Amino acid sequence: MVSTDSMGRITAWSADAERLLGYAPEEILGTYATGLLAAKLPVAALRSFVRRREWSGGIAARHRYGQGVPLTVHASPAQGTDGEIGWIVMASSAEPVVQGTAAPALASWVLEQLPVAVAFHDRQNRMVSASHLMLMQMGMTAAQQRGRPLREFSPGETFDTTDALTEEVLRTGKPHVQELFNQAPGEIGPRAHSLYITPVKDPDGQICGATVTVIDTSPHRKARQRLALVNDASTRIGSTLRPDRTAQELADVSCGDFADFVCVDLLEPVLQGDEPNLRPEDDGVTLYRAGQASVLDGHPESLTECGRTSRYRKDTPPAEALVQGRSSRHRLDDPRYREWVASLPGGSHMVETHGISSVMMVPLRARGITLGLAVFLRHRNPELFDEDDLLLAEEIAARAAVCIDNARRYTAQRNTALTLQRNLLPRHLPHEPALEVASRYLPADPHTGIGGDWYDVIPLSGARVALVVGDVVGRGIQASATMGRLRTAVRTLADVDLPPDELLTHLDDIILHHDVGLPGRSGGPGSDDMWATCLYAVYDPITRRCSVARAGHPAPVLVAPDGTVEVPDLPAGPPLGMGGLPFETTELELPENCLITLYTNGLVQSRRHDVESGLRRLGQALHQSPGRPLEEVCDTVLDTVLLDEPDDDVALLVARPSRFDASQVATLDVPPEPSAVSPARQWAGTQLTAWELDDAAFVTELVVSELVTNAIRYGQPPIQLRLIRTTSLICEVTDSSNTAPHLRRARVYDEGGRGLLLVAQLSQRWGTRHTTRGKTIWSEQALPEPFMPTTATGRA
Repeated sequence: MVSTDSMGRITAWSADAERLLGYAPEEILGTYATGLLAAKLPVAALRSFVRRREWSGGIAARHRYGQGVPLTVHASPAQGTDGEIGWIVMASSAEPVVQGTAAPALASWVLEQLPVAVAFHDRQNRMVSASHLMLMQMGMTAAQQRGRPLREFSPGETFDTTDALTEEVLRTGKPHVQELFNQAPGEIGPRAHSLYITPVKDPDGQICGATVTVIDTSPHRKARQRLALVNDASTRIGSTLRPDRTAQELADVSCGDFADFVCVDLLEPVLQGDEPNLRPEDDGVTLYRAGQASVLDGHPESLTECGRTSRYRKDTPPAEALVQGRSSRHRLDDPRYREWVASLPGGSHMVETHGISSVMMVPLRARGITLGLAVFLRHRNPELFDEDDLLLAEEIAARAAVCIDNARRYTAQRNTALTLQRNLLPRHLPHEPALEVASRYLPADPHTGIGGDWYDVIPLSGARVALVVGDVVGRGIQASATMGRLRTAVRTLADVDLPPDELLTHLDDIILHHDVGLPGRSGGPGSDDMWATCLYAVYDPITRRCSVARAGHPAPVLVAPDGTVEVPDLPAGPPLGMGGLPFETTELELPENCLITLYTNGLVQSRRHDVESGLRRLGQALHQSPGRPLEEVCDTVLDTVLLDEPDDDVALLVARPSRFDASQVATLDVPPEPSAVSPARQWAGTQLTAWELDDAAFVTELVVSELVTNAIRYGQPPIQLRLIRTTSLICEVTDSSNTAPHLRRARVYDEGGRGLLLVAQLSQRWGTRHTTRGKTIWSEQALPEPFMPTTATGRA
């Protein structure tokens, strides 16, 4: 028996065909059947082949060793699974039968040895004969089946359907192909078969019977299912950059046709973005249940809930699979598997209740790192896991492991970026009695959480406070690192007590000449379009004046106590990094209980609206802000102005300044005479007594004596002494000289040089700041019982 496809290529080659013509199956399968001809086919045969009709007759075939072999053949068209018409050819030798072999015996041998399940039916749909393989699949003998239709053998859906289809083929003469799923006697599960029903016609074209051919396609169907599962895994696993979500996707993809229950456990460091370190000498392994899926509702097979951890001893199958990095397959009768299950709380009960029959444990490994373990169970599916199933599970687990490792690496990078951002931005705003502040920071990318915007509140001498808001163009780690450098530079320059315009000028010089690292800059002015903007404001609670300068940054918004919103007209100044253009300082007098709002352009500008509409919504949000807590003000601003996710990072700083009254500040004009030192010292002691700060009188009188003496000796009149009581005690001496003193260590026989050293030792901090009319030397002392500061908060 030989079968061909629609192109004439040989697709089946029986053992009798090999004995008849000498060709082994591996030599002949896939070749064209015309290559076996030793002579041309008869014209009747060609006509029948063209018309797709049965034909019987004699032909001459070529033996493997070259001699011609006369054959008697019967060729029948048969439709394949692809819908194309092929041929089934029954051939026998036309030479005299040797050693008394008769045609009935030969036909019996063919039916017994035919590797295809074939049955022959007559015109009345009664089975005439069948191959041995067909009889085995039907579970009966040849005597039991001969002369009876299929429905009489075993009434049921499969045989009834086949019988009906055969009768239709006998009636219409058209072949039929269909997929069937049935379970043969002795098999543990249903199998897939392709059913071919082909009419048999005589030379006159009359239908005299039909052939029923059944081919087991279960291996091909399994192969297609496995390929579909791998393809499904490649598209569904790794949709996010979260290790736990990726683990759940692996469980969801694998559960169903492949496994009845799947759980995915990850090593705990993987979830934090760290690289796990498994060592064989460890006593056990702790795993985090990241995902699980079941064909049953509620995952009753699970002994650990998602989000919980479990620990396995090093001699258990899961720990060995993890440490050794090798997959394992277990059955219910495996002693080590049963011992491990028995050691689990409720393990034996779970196995018996659900009938767990087969288990696979596959480690999740990527780039040489073991990340976790995937466990596959079967209890509803009666088939045990085989080696092909283990290879498929390893293929899916390998794909998932790469996605989990990508998520782990992303988590590590994100944690690094967030740590950098948290350390660069102020964690807690300082408690300043001069003003109450609140802040917000919103990154444009909520997943990475990093950007180049920043804000800061810097305490200055004389109870003054500096407010800073800046924006580095760009985003990501580089912009965040650049922001940290600029913020550090601003704090360093602010500590020198520079005016706002001079501070921005120095900051601009630092960017231009010291390569602070703005994103995209290759060095030199104008080398790139990546810059930074900044607004620097200094508030003095004694004079209630605010000095503001900005470098290409949006102007602040002022809210009067009556709710009037105003945007002061301040010189914009060039962005930092442009160079060559000056900055200007503007003096603003702030009324009591007003609000000053500083922000970056990400708050009021986006692709969906312009700056004017953003500023209008900001004014509406601030209109009702007087008297309200600043935390509520910040929330209201963000809710009102940001209609959706911001396109750029947003930094918001809201401050409510206060004024020091006469009870907190005392001033004394000092004559430029050495005799004025003692009265100044006595005045300071009297003022501290009035403030009930007698404990600080001794140190204060000593500091006043040294600072006033230096001003009289080296400075120029007028000289003024000022004491400021806040959370600390500040002593300031101002004169008209621009010469600043320097701290030095006096030699043994020097008469002077020890005053500033003494002040530095007795004070919490001290310094010098220059003004337009001279200089001020100040000293700050910590009070024994500091006043309660106004609350200042910051939140991102």
